[in-house]
Amino acid sequence: MSIFTGAGVAIVTPMTKTGEVNYEKLGELLDYQIENGTDSIIICGTTGEASTLSHEEHLETIRYAIDKVANRVPVVAGTGSNCTETAVYLSQEAEKYGADGLLLVSPYYNKATQKGLIAHFTKIANSVKIPVILYNIQGRTGVNITPETIAYLVHNVENIVAVKEASGNISQVAKIAQLCGDAIDIYSGNDDQIVPLLSLGGKGVISVLSNIAPRETHEIVAKFMEGDLAGSLELQLKAIPLIEQLFCEVNPIPVKAALNLMGWEVGSLRMPLTDMEEVHQKKLKEAMDAFGIKAKGER
Repeated sequence: MSIFTGAGVAIVTPMTKTGEVNYEKLGELLDYQIENGTDSIIICGTTGEASTLSHEEHLETIRYAIDKVANRVPVVAGTGSNCTETAVYLSQEAEKYGADGLLLVSPYYNKATQKGLIAHFTKIANSVKIPVILYNIQGRTGVNITPETIAYLVHNVENIVAVKEASGNISQVAKIAQLCGDAIDIYSGNDDQIVPLLSLGGKGVISVLSNIAPRETHEIVAKFMEGDLAGSLELQLKAIPLIEQLFCEVNPIPVKAALNLMGWEVGSLRMPLTDMEEVHQKKLKEAMDAFGIKAKGER
C-alpha cells in the first residue's frame, strides 16, 4: 500500500525574525495545506532547510508536524544524512514520534559508490519498521542512485518502497519503472515533470509548488488519476512559468519569497542561503499574478 497518492508538499520551515523555527506559523501552514487538498506533508526535506537545522530543531520540527497533522494526512519525515549513523538516529526518533514514512536523501559531499549506497540505505531501513522513500537528486548531492541500485534495494529491503526521482532524466524514471514494476512507488521530485512521470506509472509528486498552490498541484495528479489527461496536462503547462520562477534561485529561496508575498510571513532563510534578489522577486510576482496567486493586500 502506498504511503500516499497525489501531491505531497515539501513544506518550508518558517522562521521568526530572530531566526528560530516558528512553530506557530508552521501550524498555520499545515492547516492551510490540508484544507486545500494536499495529500501528504513532507517535513524537513530540502525545502524545509533541514541541512541548517540543529538535530534538536530537526527532530522537534518533525514531532510538531506529526502532532499538528494528527493523522489527517500522512506525514513523511526527512531524516537523510551523509552520515549513516546520524540518519539511523533521526529515522528511529521520527518513527517513535509516529511518522508514516521516511524520506532518505542520498549521501552528499562524501558521496558513495553504488555499493556504499546499498549499504547506507539498507542499514537505515533495517533500523526502523516504517516505509522508506529514497530521494535521488544528483544536482544537490553529487551522486546518482542508479535504476539498478534502486531495483536491488526495493527487491531486497522490505520497507524500501518508493523513490522521489529528481534527476530530471525521464529515461531513468522509465528504467526504474521497468526494473521495479509494482515493487516501487515513484514520485516526481520536479514540479515541471509531474504528468510525464505519472504517465510512467508514478503515484504523484513531492512538490515545492504545493506550498503556494496546493489545490492546483493536487488537481494535476487527481485529474490524471481520474482519466482526465487533458485537464491534468492543461494545469501542468499553465504552471510551468511559475515553476520556472520558483527555481530561478536555489530552492527554497523563491518559495519562501512567494509565501511572504502572499502574506504568510514565513521569515528569512538560514545562511548560507540569502533572501531573493529584487529583480528575481519582481519576475516571481509577475508569474504568481499570471497564475492567479495574489500578493498580500491584492484582490
